Amino acid sequence: MPAKSKAQQMAAGAALAAKRGEKKKSELKGASKEMVESMSEKELEKLASTKRKGKPQHASKS
Repeated sequence: MPAKSKAQQMAAGAALAAKRGEKKKSELKGASKEMVESMSEKELEKLASTKRKGKPQHASKS
Protein backbone atom coordinates (compact mmCIF):
# COMPACT_ATOMS: atom_id res chain seq x y z
CA MET A 1 0.00 0.00 0.00
CA PRO A 2 1.62 3.25 -1.08
CA ALA A 3 1.64 6.34 1.14
CA LYS A 4 -1.14 8.84 0.47
CA SER A 5 0.86 11.90 1.54
CA LYS A 6 4.38 13.14 2.19
CA ALA A 7 3.69 13.22 5.92
CA GLN A 8 2.62 9.56 5.94
CA GLN A 9 5.70 8.57 3.94
CA MET A 10 8.01 10.42 6.32
CA ALA A 11 6.32 8.93 9.41
CA ALA A 12 6.75 5.45 7.95
CA GLY A 13 10.44 6.16 7.34
CA ALA A 14 10.94 7.20 10.96
CA ALA A 15 9.07 4.13 12.22
CA LEU A 16 11.14 1.89 9.95
CA ALA A 17 14.38 3.38 11.31
CA ALA A 18 13.20 2.68 14.87
CA LYS A 19 12.14 -0.86 13.95
CA ARG A 20 15.63 -1.51 12.54
CA GLY A 21 17.32 -0.02 15.61
CA GLU A 22 18.74 3.00 13.78
CA LYS A 23 16.65 5.37 15.91
CA LYS A 24 15.31 5.12 19.46
CA LYS A 25 11.61 4.34 19.80
CA SER A 26 11.41 6.98 22.53
CA GLU A 27 12.29 9.66 19.93
CA LEU A 28 9.17 8.91 17.86
CA LYS A 29 6.05 11.06 18.01
CA GLY A 30 2.48 10.78 16.75
CA ALA A 31 1.73 8.48 13.84
CA SER A 32 5.25 7.05 13.60
CA LYS A 33 5.00 5.88 17.22
CA GLU A 34 1.79 3.99 16.41
CA MET A 35 3.17 2.61 13.14
CA VAL A 36 6.24 1.02 14.74
CA GLU A 37 3.98 -0.98 17.09
CA SER A 38 1.25 -1.98 14.64
CA MET A 39 3.05 -2.59 11.33
CA SER A 40 5.63 -5.08 10.12
CA GLU A 41 8.99 -4.03 8.72
CA LYS A 42 7.86 -5.07 5.23
CA GLU A 43 4.71 -2.91 5.43
CA LEU A 44 6.76 0.06 6.64
CA GLU A 45 9.22 -0.42 3.77
CA LYS A 46 6.37 -0.21 1.24
CA LEU A 47 5.05 3.02 2.77
CA ALA A 48 8.46 4.61 3.19
CA SER A 49 9.59 3.79 -0.35
CA THR A 50 6.65 5.61 -1.97
CA LYS A 51 7.72 8.39 -4.33
CA ARG A 52 6.85 11.85 -2.99
CA LYS A 53 6.38 13.56 -6.34
CA GLY A 54 2.77 14.61 -6.79
CA LYS A 55 1.75 13.76 -3.24
CA PRO A 56 0.08 16.37 -1.03
CA GLN A 57 1.82 17.36 2.20
CA HIS A 58 -1.13 15.94 4.16
CA ALA A 59 -3.93 13.66 2.96
CA SER A 60 -7.42 15.10 2.85
CA LYS A 61 -9.85 13.90 5.48
CA SER A 62 -12.63 13.00 3.04
